[in-house]
Amino acid sequence: MVEMVGYPRFGVLLARLASHRGLSLGDLAHLSEVPEAKLQEVYDGAEPGRELLLRLAPTLGWHEVDVFALAAMPAPDELTPLDADAGWWVASLINQARCLPAELIGELRLRARLLPEQPRLRPMPPPKPYQQYEPSFGAALLRMLAYRNLGWVNSAKCLLCLTGLGLAGSTIGMIGRGVKELTPDLLARFATVLGIASSDLSAVTGIELPDQPPPAHPAAKDLAELIWDARRLISNQVRHLHDEAKSLRGELLDPTPPL
Repeated sequence: MVEMVGYPRFGVLLARLASHRGLSLGDLAHLSEVPEAKLQEVYDGAEPGRELLLRLAPTLGWHEVDVFALAAMPAPDELTPLDADAGWWVASLINQARCLPAELIGELRLRARLLPEQPRLRPMPPPKPYQQYEPSFGAALLRMLAYRNLGWVNSAKCLLCLTGLGLAGSTIGMIGRGVKELTPDLLARFATVLGIASSDLSAVTGIELPDQPPPAHPAAKDLAELIWDARRLISNQVRHLHDEAKSLRGELLDPTPPL
């Protein structure tokens, strides 16, 4: 078990999120069909098992991989991206899709979901040494982004597309390594890209949200969902969606230039 110095154990984080949702331990046990005694053990500090995390995710309304990231545990292979190289196309897809009206973004989402899942051609590469973070809230957020097939640079691009904030890829990495503070503003912006309620992340991290929400693209929710829908596509599939988005944008004669 990873020793999480300075990072709360999963039971603490789970209790915070459950309390935010108004769920007692008994409620959570009933809804997730996990024995209350087992949940109590996790609340008391026991390491959660894979099946428990998988059962908790739908009850909490979170994606399964995000619950694994919060617990600082690797997600099962069947939930992780199939093609690391496809991540480079995801940010380009979002850059084109941001210029489209919501209904056309919805069409792209549908096309992404209808594409057949391809076999994994090679194992997902392990994190590079500089991506092996000590457990922290910044690290958890970067793992959530990685499960959406977004590395540092492409996370920065999506952050710019959805929230208008320009950061260098290296700055994203600094947040994961705990070198740069995870501020209320950054937490809210990450929530936008991840498609997670900012109030959920605030409850889990204990970081208060800013008085004024940061700006977000009018279709930020749909764009975040498109990122999610593309997470397990391979490069050729995402590139095809990118080309479709670019063609749709050209048909609209949208004067908005890509970033």
